[in-house]
Amino acid sequence: HVAFLAIPLLMLASHNLLQNFTAGIPEHRCQVRVMANYTHHANLTASLHAEDLLRVSIPMDRSQKLEKCRRFVTTQWQLLNPNATSTNTIEMDTEPCVDGWTYDNSLFTYTIITEWDLVCESRTLQQMAQSLYMAGVLVGSALFGGLADRFGRKALLIWCYLQMAVTGICAAFSPNFTTYCIFRFLTGLAISGISVNSVSLCIEWIPTNVRAIVGTINGYSYTTGQFILAGVAYAIPDWRWLQLTVSLPFFVFFLYSWLFVESARWLVISGKPERAVKGLRKVARINGKMEEGDKLSTEVLKSNMQKELSSAKTSHTITDLVRTPTMRKISCGVSCIWFSTSFAYYGLAMDLQNFNVNIYLTQLIFGAVDFPAKFISVLTIVFIGRRFSQAFSLVLAGLCILANIF
Repeated sequence: HVAFLAIPLLMLASHNLLQNFTAGIPEHRCQVRVMANYTHHANLTASLHAEDLLRVSIPMDRSQKLEKCRRFVTTQWQLLNPNATSTNTIEMDTEPCVDGWTYDNSLFTYTIITEWDLVCESRTLQQMAQSLYMAGVLVGSALFGGLADRFGRKALLIWCYLQMAVTGICAAFSPNFTTYCIFRFLTGLAISGISVNSVSLCIEWIPTNVRAIVGTINGYSYTTGQFILAGVAYAIPDWRWLQLTVSLPFFVFFLYSWLFVESARWLVISGKPERAVKGLRKVARINGKMEEGDKLSTEVLKSNMQKELSSAKTSHTITDLVRTPTMRKISCGVSCIWFSTSFAYYGLAMDLQNFNVNIYLTQLIFGAVDFPAKFISVLTIVFIGRRFSQAFSLVLAGLCILANIF
């Protein structure tokens, strides 16, 4: 069960970081338009090299590179004069790219940027699409966490796998940007449902002494997914096919998720001890412990889970997280830690293009760094403790971020 729960985590990285590739911004410039009233230059235009045509059509920016969002209102033939200087172009009239853009397809063949022209004045729409996806992740964390306590971890996982497959595939066939954003938001919802309930189901089946190891294995699944994403994105440069490729496996996860055994702890708390015993016997058979499984009964289960049964009689709300001074301290601390680590991680991982290194190589480096980091983390957690590991990791991350400033 742990293995089957870990496999879908391979593909979670693909969706979390997908827009690095599906929304990659290629080099671009305005479409070149030779004005019709320059008919006496027709022969000259036909014989021009591409570089010369761009020189008379597109102004240079301060870095002496072609402007990405402006072009000359009229073709500046005088710039073909060897004595002409680029500084004079500042005084020439320019206009936006009213006829569209030309894109360099050497790195990204086909992205949502090139399909819907999300550049220049529309550049912020790229960030909006990613923000809506993360908004879905935020809403899904609250929504599916509460629903899982009511309907069970297994039921929510089954639903989220299906939702992930359907919305991911629908996003691949989106006819316009608005539809794409809607399906990405719904995908974010499903991502949270899978993450929250996969972790819950693992923790509630795994003994306390090996939870750190199992948690690290799940983390390695996500890390391996980053390598898979880099390879798949390199092999499939078309954003629609890439979106489709990373979404289809969730149909397989949906089919085998029906074989999962519901959390015995949740069943007991929900007043369903008979189903809990049945599930425990099934797990015992899978683990080759048939004799131990046959000895299980509702009475034995209740006697060994008195703490869970007593907690089931008490209802809890979100206000319990801040009811006492100790809980307020813990809740505030954990929330701040999650905010800071997520802010730093996603700020880097979701903007790989700005590293100015080959984006596929950068994705591989991000994944490679995770392997020794997680290995060291599990060692310190097991042999030193969670508090020290958490504190040391936060201090180290903070120092590295500050070092980058200088």
